[in-house]
Amino acid sequence: MNLKGNPDLSDTSLNNLMIPLTNYGIPCMSMGFLVEDVAPIVWRELMVMSAIEKLLRQVDWGSLDYLVVDMPPGTGDVQLSISQNIPVAGAVIVSTPQDIALLDAHRGAEMFKKVNVPVLGLVQNMSAFQCPNCSHQTHIFGSDGARQLADTLGVKFLGDIPLHLNIREMSDRGTPVVVSSPDSPEAEAYKKVASVVVQRLEEVNA
Repeated sequence: MNLKGNPDLSDTSLNNLMIPLTNYGIPCMSMGFLVEDVAPIVWRELMVMSAIEKLLRQVDWGSLDYLVVDMPPGTGDVQLSISQNIPVAGAVIVSTPQDIALLDAHRGAEMFKKVNVPVLGLVQNMSAFQCPNCSHQTHIFGSDGARQLADTLGVKFLGDIPLHLNIREMSDRGTPVVVSSPDSPEAEAYKKVASVVVQRLEEVNA
């Protein structure tokens, strides 16, 4: 998102809430904004829970269409703390196609089911390497692993995101590919996934 720096505080009448940094019309907050760039974040469970609470409750989010929480893989304290402390409309499981990544994805999906968070579906990231010159696709990490896992779990497969040079280059610059190349096939892949996620949210919360 090409965002750096510390968040400002809102007016005292709003209890000094942090104002999220904004780019491309999207407000963002991260613990990375609150520490030095190269400082390690090595916290025990209670500190992790406190940080999550701060990002959720002490930020002036304003009026949002959706609040997306990007979590690490697995079934650790972050996932449990969020699912137990705020009403979560749904979880999107993102995985690459190889078996070792799918194991974590499977555990994550089962955990969300146990805490009664609807699993909206699975996204397969880096599904295939797409040559920027000829558009030939090579399944470097295997093919359709996340699609097969979605079938196993009985949840919807939300779509594929390719492993594409343009995505990597734009991500390194902090520019979403949907902004830099909105009509490209790789941007269309993101937009398709987003559209299906919104559709699933409407279905599970109807």
